[in-house]
Amino acid sequence: MSKVNMVALKKINGVLGVVEADTLEIVLGPGVNTKVATIMNDEAGVKEGEIFPTNSYQASKSEVERKAAEVHAAHKASLKKTWWRVALQHISAIFVPLIPAFVGAGLISGVAGILRNMLTAKMLPESWSLNITVLAMISSALFSFLNIYVGINTAKEFGATPGLGGIIGGIVYLPGIVAPITIPNIFDGKPLAAGQGGIIGVLLGVWLLSYVEKFFHKHIADSVDIIFTPFLTILIMGLFTVFFIMPLAGWFSNSLVGAINWVLKVGGPVSGFILGLLFLPMVMLGLHQILTPIHLEMIQKIGFTPLLPILAMAGGGQVGAAIALWIKCRKNKQLVNMIKGALPVGILGVGEPLIYGVTLPLGRPFITACVGGGIGGAVVAMFGQVGSIAIGPSGAALIPLIANNMWWAYVLGLLAAYAGGFIATYFWGVPKEAMLPDDQASPAVAERREAEKEASNLDMKTSTVIQEIEAPVSGKIENLEKVDDEVFSQKMLGDGFAIIPSDGSIVAPLDGKIVSVMSTKHALTMMSAKGNLEILIHMGIDTVELKGEPFTITVKEGQEVKSGQQLGTMNINKIKEAGKDPVVMMTVTNTEVIQNMKLLKSGEVKAGESVFKVSSK
Repeated sequence: MSKVNMVALKKINGVLGVVEADTLEIVLGPGVNTKVATIMNDEAGVKEGEIFPTNSYQASKSEVERKAAEVHAAHKASLKKTWWRVALQHISAIFVPLIPAFVGAGLISGVAGILRNMLTAKMLPESWSLNITVLAMISSALFSFLNIYVGINTAKEFGATPGLGGIIGGIVYLPGIVAPITIPNIFDGKPLAAGQGGIIGVLLGVWLLSYVEKFFHKHIADSVDIIFTPFLTILIMGLFTVFFIMPLAGWFSNSLVGAINWVLKVGGPVSGFILGLLFLPMVMLGLHQILTPIHLEMIQKIGFTPLLPILAMAGGGQVGAAIALWIKCRKNKQLVNMIKGALPVGILGVGEPLIYGVTLPLGRPFITACVGGGIGGAVVAMFGQVGSIAIGPSGAALIPLIANNMWWAYVLGLLAAYAGGFIATYFWGVPKEAMLPDDQASPAVAERREAEKEASNLDMKTSTVIQEIEAPVSGKIENLEKVDDEVFSQKMLGDGFAIIPSDGSIVAPLDGKIVSVMSTKHALTMMSAKGNLEILIHMGIDTVELKGEPFTITVKEGQEVKSGQQLGTMNINKIKEAGKDPVVMMTVTNTEVIQNMKLLKSGEVKAGESVFKVSSK
């Protein structure tokens, strides 16, 4: 940080903000971030995510890549991450994939609730009763078994077997325990209740399970690993979950939900104002992710989360501030055009365009927008019992999810947030320079507006392709870092995984085309049929010296292949007799097209089994 001129950096045209955390984050306009990152990487000769090596411009590109790999490995080993930041990243990875399910099931539940009320009020005929029941049943498919979904995602995130994580989530429901049979709480002797500990218990249980499973994978012989590892893992963690985690997590979740309800009840509008005021700064710091399991725990305990409607007011404050800017800065055509584009989605609860494109770059409007969110939060908290039956949307899109027919209170809070953000911004939050037309703005302001105009015209539409890559050979899968070869362990040839083979049959990991087959037959490359992934399959370490003797390749360059189709064979015994390691490496060599990649399996895998997920541009 001592090498950064922070004041000058923040003044650069197009820089919307600078965040000082574990890394230095520079917030740029829409589309500019990708453009700038690409140019920087190309000029330095490194791939995205790698550390820039010293004096890179004086070295050849190959030397730069080698040096970058070394520096990256050293930096990764020495990098100190705060425990809470890592925890928040895990929580986000667990729950973000479930958000579409929350939204879909929540809206169906909301529709069922509205129809049920209409049926009670005799506004619908009795024949609608079955339809309402079916809708309620569909929505319950998520919420009734939510612990299992969370257990599966948690296992994936921590490198455990997803099915085992789902079992821990299912154990919390105490299946098969029907009165008069009970299981006592070892701490107070009272019977355990189905679901006790909820989401918090599942997160804790599956996190511990990941360590137990990895321990057994490491210490149990490969020949019996598939039998004893899952058996012992489920047995140990099942008993521990029932007798220790459920009682403790149940006490903690009850205390947490009770404390939040107490704060909202006693603090009332004051608590609502503080929560609504501070939520957007929490989002910018990444702290909002910890709220997801709290929302879900409250939904499981009391049927709704009273926090979400209050926090959603922060987006309402942004909408009010944007409208005030539109009126007072109407001569600033560029700003008005940005507001026109961002305002509709802001009303529906998508606040990022307004935050990063409008209020945050101007400074004061962001603060006055937060004040508007606090006012809306105070109004919602004043009524009490305004809660959401699901998480996901905010803004106007949250109205159908408001429980107990309190949607009107939520709407009043939203209108108050609009009004609060508008008034605070109109009178105190509009910078003078923002009200000037383009031809009267100072040169610096004019240049910044031009940069923002160019940025807003960039096409932000990207096509993300998500695909799972299958194991090219049966055996024990491991991270690439464990391979005893610096070229692969330091990922100089891309990122991927390695498999210690148990047999010599090599199959295609995905649909695609064979690009090249090495003359020594120890490696081949493919191009995926979708996502433009360049795949390298490398059989053994230093096996190029064997001049193809242990290998048979049955495909040709240019040939189209399907996933699971045999590509060739390798004689593992001959490779070992030659003193070589037969480990098979599979890497994606063009990592510049990759947005995210993740290993899905651990331990023993079979050829053709999905083991690696890649999201590509």
